[in-house]
Amino acid sequence: MKILIVYESFFGNTEKIAAETRDALTSKHTVLFRKVSEAATADIESSDLIITGAPTRAFRPSPGMQKFLKSLSQEAMKNKQCAVFDTRVDVQDIHSKFLTFMVKLFGYAAEPMAKILRKKGAADDIQINWFFVKDSEGPLTEGELERARSWAGSLAK
Repeated sequence: MKILIVYESFFGNTEKIAAETRDALTSKHTVLFRKVSEAATADIESSDLIITGAPTRAFRPSPGMQKFLKSLSQEAMKNKQCAVFDTRVDVQDIHSKFLTFMVKLFGYAAEPMAKILRKKGAADDIQINWFFVKDSEGPLTEGELERARSWAGSLAK
């Protein structure tokens, strides 16, 4: 299976999850690993599974990831298997009623990424996951890299 991982990262946390996902898959699959600014249409067309990851910024995917996803053609994405993930702060750890309210209202990055991919023609069964950071700049919460590795293994079955 040929897998494309496209990610955007500001403080390195999303990149760490993307790299852990890549490392978990490379022994049995061909994996292309691209920053969102480096991804090309040919990468999409030649891949069997596309994994996109972005940090949650203002309750949605990062700007570069939004632009990338919206630029995808329906022809290239038709029935493609996809998975998405985001990195986010756990509102349970913040203890902010306002932030909890805002998250309930607007959500996180992974769901809008999946929605865009479905509109572009991807297969409906998009796998969605998220990984927690301790603060807006990180670091990742303990155990998240292991969880990313486990998730990656489930994607390639």
